[in-house]
Amino acid sequence: MDFSEDFKRLLAESVGEELSLKALEALQAPPSVSVRLNPSKLLDCPFEGAEKVGWSPYGYLLKERPVFTLDPLFHAGCYYVQDTSAMFVGHVFRKFLKELWPGAAVLDLCAAPGGKTTDLAASLRERFGDSYTLISNEVMRTRYGALKANVESWGDIRVGTVSRDPSAFGNAPVFDLILADVPCSGEGMFRKDEKAVEDWSLGTVEFCAARSHRILADIWPVLKPGGILLFSTCTFNHLENDDTVQWAAETLGADVIPPQDEAPALRTRLGQLLLPGLVPGEGQYVAALRKSGVYEGVRTADPFALYRAERIEPSSPGPLVNVGRGTALSYLHGDAIQLPPDAPLGAVVIGFEGHPLGPGKNLGKRCNNLYPKAKRIRMDVR
Repeated sequence: MDFSEDFKRLLAESVGEELSLKALEALQAPPSVSVRLNPSKLLDCPFEGAEKVGWSPYGYLLKERPVFTLDPLFHAGCYYVQDTSAMFVGHVFRKFLKELWPGAAVLDLCAAPGGKTTDLAASLRERFGDSYTLISNEVMRTRYGALKANVESWGDIRVGTVSRDPSAFGNAPVFDLILADVPCSGEGMFRKDEKAVEDWSLGTVEFCAARSHRILADIWPVLKPGGILLFSTCTFNHLENDDTVQWAAETLGADVIPPQDEAPALRTRLGQLLLPGLVPGEGQYVAALRKSGVYEGVRTADPFALYRAERIEPSSPGPLVNVGRGTALSYLHGDAIQLPPDAPLGAVVIGFEGHPLGPGKNLGKRCNNLYPKAKRIRMDVR
């Protein structure tokens, strides 16, 4: 993989010459693969030989990449395929959970495809049960469908999805904490996407930094005084990372919360950076700002109603009928299936190892497949 001289120069300027060479070498290696379990559904990792991720209680680094599409547990939302470095954002988020009160309202602003949303949801549920609200937003309609599908599979009724520009959230201070995992130049995706290498330029970096300024300025009014904003990117350079955080603190009115020394994370001037070569995953930057003012955890509005969030149905449409792996894959493929003779007639929920997959209508001799067409497996499942 060939990198431009501008990228090499900016990387060295941002992390130092020695670490930049280490990162460049690591970027030539294949990407790692990892998953994060849904603790509401699965507590034991189903992949043999997986290693625990140090900064995620439910994260596992896998030895090799399985065909996730052919695993019914994946479709049941029992785990989420997420890079280990991306899990570090959830680690930083958990540091601030103790400051939030029951009923806390949290916004994941740039959320697709949903990895960080599901990580936040698991931590919020573990601390508050049903007493919290998480709004997961994606402004790009082409990406919103994936976010909504992943949130539905995860299955937490306290998470709602919306598709709004940051400027459309209004001016009312509704949220106790906002995660802004902003669009960036994608340096942390180089191993997974060669086009990201081709598209990178100093102009793109400057454009992304300027866009981050707009995003933060637009969303700032809905963060409560004294509330926390977590800023993250999957890139390495200081223009999009530390410099943007400094701009936000000075322009919008906030204090940067000093980062901790937590190896293998690299402590930058204002945040923390996970760098290939130091960690098995990709790049991830995180910093935290506290908005000026006195924090009060009093709920001022219902974010679900205020932003007309789409939410999953909390009730089951019928009894759960467990099927084997082959039948489960046929169901997920959209095929008509046959259930055991003792299965109840009428509306049922098709399940695998006790985990719901989706609805069906059992007619006895066959079961009509009601699994949503947009979610169906398109590859051969035989």
